[in-house]
Amino acid sequence: MTIHERRCLWYGVFRSQPIRVILVREPRRPGLALVTTDMHTPADQLVTRYAARWAIEVAFSDAKHITGVGEARNRTRLAMERTVPFGLQAQTLVVIWYHLAGHPPKVIAERRNRARWYTTKTHPSYRDMLIKLRRVLIAAQYRADQALQPTPEQIQTIRLAWADAAA
Repeated sequence: MTIHERRCLWYGVFRSQPIRVILVREPRRPGLALVTTDMHTPADQLVTRYAARWAIEVAFSDAKHITGVGEARNRTRLAMERTVPFGLQAQTLVVIWYHLAGHPPKVIAERRNRARWYTTKTHPSYRDMLIKLRRVLIAAQYRADQALQPTPEQIQTIRLAWADAAA
């Protein structure tokens, strides 16, 4: 990994406050530019901090753009305080269900067949998990051989998901 650093002023955004632009390059991967007002922390520590936070940023982005947390049209304070946590809990339940149901290898293969450009995809995205859940729910509604009541195994799976979410 190669790290380059430049101290400068970005007049349009930070006016007269100095910033650092840190450029990170790894072999066979696209480069990354980080901008910070922290003038003292070593560049490699800032890159490590950014990398540690990346999964959290992806989860928030998925919550806003896929789950719809950012599209709430609430007017009262109490409703707004409930909507975002509910959306994040729903997202958590999808991820827990997906991992308890054990779908990853099959879903990645299906996704690669539908989208040939995913040649390096190794893990399912949240969108893949949500698509799989929707397909399972729709298929369960239209199966004639299945009773309307959940099986004990299905109930146990849901209880495990709730217990994991509460922990």
